[in-house]
Amino acid sequence: MSGVITTDEEVLAQLGMRLDGPRAGEVEAACARIARRIRGDQLRVVGFVPCSDAVAVPPVIVQLGLALCNLTGATIAVVDANVRYPALAGLTRRLETNQDERGAAPKGDSVFSTRWLRGSLALLSPPKGEHAGDVVPQLARVLLDGADLFAHVLVDLTGFELLGEHASAAACMDAVALVGRAHHTTEREVIELARLMPRGRFLGVMLVG
Repeated sequence: MSGVITTDEEVLAQLGMRLDGPRAGEVEAACARIARRIRGDQLRVVGFVPCSDAVAVPPVIVQLGLALCNLTGATIAVVDANVRYPALAGLTRRLETNQDERGAAPKGDSVFSTRWLRGSLALLSPPKGEHAGDVVPQLARVLLDGADLFAHVLVDLTGFELLGEHASAAACMDAVALVGRAHHTTEREVIELARLMPRGRFLGVMLVG
């Protein structure tokens, strides 16, 4: 089928991830540390909020998902829940939807499409922007349907309003983390955003770039 992405390397390239780049080892080491924290704290569902519009969350959590796969040997999910402009939407339209027997593909009227990466990492993304009121119930459904399948679920919360929408989405999470850019995101930005994170479920800040 013309235009369909068929290899894992092509998927990673479309996400802007170059695992063989000069900083690949550094990124993998950082993700391995965070993966150990997530497993050690027994956090099944973790949401990630960008500190600004200049931060791309999907490449970060895809790499973290791969680290969790390597660490646990289990099935991991990365969910693009961006309700405004899903970062993986264009990619997902060109991906072959999962057709194996694991039953991980969302059922019925789910807004999410699924593509498997490296055999045990599921990428879930809506094919287009959705309203938060539509995505949050569907997100809850994905978490419920995948309870016996996914050991950990990493969710991109880009696009949710910090007040109101985030509260609804955070109710589905075991923890929420901020994602910022090294040498760009300021301490003041981090402190202000941290105050808006759900009390008792704030995991910390990831600095990338």
